[in-house]
Amino acid sequence: MNSLFLISSAIIIFAIAYVTYGAWLSKQWGVDPSRETPAHTMNDGVDYVPASAPVLLGHHFASIAGAGPIVGPIVAAIFGWIPVMLWIIIGGIFFGGVQDYGSLFASIRHDGKSIGQIIEVNIGKTGKRLFAIFAWLTLLLVVAAFVNIVANTFVSVPQAATASTLFILLAVFFGFAVYRRGVPLAIGSVIGVALLFACIWAGMKFPLVLSKNTWIILLLGYIFVASVTPVWILLQPRDYLNSYLLYAMIAGAVLGLLMYRPEIQLAAFSGFNVGGKYMFPMLFVTVACGAISGFHSLVGSGTSSKQIDKESDAKLIGYGGMLVECVLAVIALITAAYIGGDKLKELLSNGGPINVFSDGVGTFMTRIGIPLEVGKPFTALAISAFALTSLDTATRLARFIFQEFFEDKTKEKQSILVTNRYLSTAITVGLGGLLAVVGWQKVWPLFGSANQLLAALALLALGAWLANVGRNYKMIILPMIFMFIVTLTALVQLIIANIKTNNFILVLFGVLLFVLALVLIKQSYKVLSGSERKGMKA
Repeated sequence: MNSLFLISSAIIIFAIAYVTYGAWLSKQWGVDPSRETPAHTMNDGVDYVPASAPVLLGHHFASIAGAGPIVGPIVAAIFGWIPVMLWIIIGGIFFGGVQDYGSLFASIRHDGKSIGQIIEVNIGKTGKRLFAIFAWLTLLLVVAAFVNIVANTFVSVPQAATASTLFILLAVFFGFAVYRRGVPLAIGSVIGVALLFACIWAGMKFPLVLSKNTWIILLLGYIFVASVTPVWILLQPRDYLNSYLLYAMIAGAVLGLLMYRPEIQLAAFSGFNVGGKYMFPMLFVTVACGAISGFHSLVGSGTSSKQIDKESDAKLIGYGGMLVECVLAVIALITAAYIGGDKLKELLSNGGPINVFSDGVGTFMTRIGIPLEVGKPFTALAISAFALTSLDTATRLARFIFQEFFEDKTKEKQSILVTNRYLSTAITVGLGGLLAVVGWQKVWPLFGSANQLLAALALLALGAWLANVGRNYKMIILPMIFMFIVTLTALVQLIIANIKTNNFILVLFGVLLFVLALVLIKQSYKVLSGSERKGMKA
């Protein structure tokens, strides 16, 4: 099998799906371009700020991409390239794309609130509180892990530290110029992208060398500031400009593949049991962001829904953003599949999946005139930039969910935990930082199952809302049931494995997640079956 067929067929299939299935979803859900969005009706200049579709796509894509669609497919390749490829395509179109688009659109129709609030309105207050606790704790784990990942990256690649610091300053300059001085987006983008690559050059020339502990402190300070400042001054412009790094990386990889056209060396199918790991459910948990990820629903219903200019933009940002990420996942799979064997093991042992991806993309780029010694570090730098994006987005999302948990709509005066974003952010960053320093590795193995359980719960909330407003929700049922089966099976396996090793912390968390899922399934079944539908307006 030639890799050119894999990448070209994937792009064509995703393009057709976007035009056809994406349009069908818009029609079934009643997307209305003339209806005002929360970004306009609730504009507060901090979190609710309308953004043009290209800018918001940049933020959304940069936030959901990160390293997930790269690491997942490469690790899952142990089962062979065919099952991974099939899951990326089928999962992306009918599972992940539906979840991302639906979560974003449902949040728009709920005043830009999170999945937890959607669960409260459509299922019940108990369900909302359970989901909020679970989502917030999951995000704390993300914050703790990514603080360590980014700090380690900055220590090992100090050039990335310099470039990332300059990116932040550039974003503030870009946001001020476009939103406060009226510089046209097109002109600002040309200048901004040019300066973006100048930052990369400066990073190569002037690496910033600091200790890991120093970076952890600086990163915690940064994510606090990034979570409370208006989105137009930092989050929107930084993610928008950073997205050009990812676009350039994807374009370079695709063009390089068109010229290189390597043959696939990896086995098409390795078996249902590889080294004690069963393809079901591990394939579907491991590929994660390459096909469906619960974290995406938190981004769509947390930050993106508060910035969307008109409802018709949701298809591009939610569904389109997921399909572009699937293209990235296919490229990641090819970087492992075109070498296979001993070289794949060597690259994995000397830097893990990121090293495999960087080496592969760098090699592909040599066919379009970019030397390997330039293409490989550029790819690694782009990935590190998105790890930082995921970090500060996760912090803001955790702040939103924390505030929503204590919100009581029956009271006119809300708690200070709801109204004071500085206090809620300080609690989130403080606990996330504490977890970053002590103990996050102990519960990290649970993240894969927790992330996919988030996806199942997001689909559940979406289905309940569509049922309540009288819209077609049949496209939700199969993905939702399948993801619950996947995650509950994975949790049972994790619980059994950790009982054998006496790791009772993971056993406890696994049991709690299992019970949480069962409680929410029971509550939502009454809505989906029709016995407790609320007959709400869309």
